[in-house]
Amino acid sequence: MTAELEAAPPDLPSVPTPAHDPAIIKQGDWYYLFTTGPGITIQRSRDLVSWNVVGSVFRTPPDWTYKDVPRFDGTAWAPDISFVKGRYLLYYAVSSFGSNQSCIGLAINATLDPKSPDYRWEDAGKVIGSPPWKDDWNAIDPNLACDDEGHYYLVFGSFWDGIKMAAIDPDTAKLLKDPPDLISLAHRPGVANDPIEAPFVFRHGGMYYLFVSFDFCCRGINSNYKIAVGRSATLIGPYRDRDGNSMLDGGGTIVLQSYDDVRGPGHNAALRDGPHDWLVHHMYDGTRGGMAVLQVRPILWTADGWPIAGPPLP
Repeated sequence: MTAELEAAPPDLPSVPTPAHDPAIIKQGDWYYLFTTGPGITIQRSRDLVSWNVVGSVFRTPPDWTYKDVPRFDGTAWAPDISFVKGRYLLYYAVSSFGSNQSCIGLAINATLDPKSPDYRWEDAGKVIGSPPWKDDWNAIDPNLACDDEGHYYLVFGSFWDGIKMAAIDPDTAKLLKDPPDLISLAHRPGVANDPIEAPFVFRHGGMYYLFVSFDFCCRGINSNYKIAVGRSATLIGPYRDRDGNSMLDGGGTIVLQSYDDVRGPGHNAALRDGPHDWLVHHMYDGTRGGMAVLQVRPILWTADGWPIAGPPLP
């Protein structure tokens, strides 16, 4: 994208929007934002600046979530939204802090317009889980990605054994093979607790970019979360950073980290919107006691094809 942006109308509010683990998509003239929260909070905006809450995906979580994750407290984490084969697919995580007894679930809707007669979120159940007595990876932070041949994969993972990928059947939106053949994409060997999570794959200039978050969120102004990236010629990797280091060996080029009162920026999504590419993430606001809020930034690209996070919108 270019560095030139249209000026926002002067009467738009600049109060930060509360958000954690944002996912974004556009339908018609509206941008829809999905964030961690009881039932998954939904907000929408026409300008990426002024946001209004329009509901939630679930009034109460599906029964299976409590059965599969007994410590689940009703707050669904890290939603991901895609439009595939004429319907909206919303993947989300069910877990508890510090545990890899986790599941990724799926909800489906024909439209995102809450005023449409076709608007109805349907529970499609569990997609994949990580029982701690069986698996050394963590089934949270989902992101659906597709390659040029139309092959779909669910990318996910947090701490433990790093970032994984599993093939998805686009007709069912569930695993193509169960149990899946997992592909490892990123890991931080030698770093205590392997602090890497929140994968998001974005296509640009013939390459696939794997955004991840390093280090620790959820500590308010003491969070040291940061966004890193690597790229690959193929969706399944290998992903390398700007210096050529493999992301399986801890590589990752830093895109955005704490500065001034922007603390712990991370868990990003990205959106291609006509001539613009947007980086959407949360951060902990140092001017508001570490409240988690939304930031939307233009993605600028270097001449050799690496992303730079521009200044946040007002």
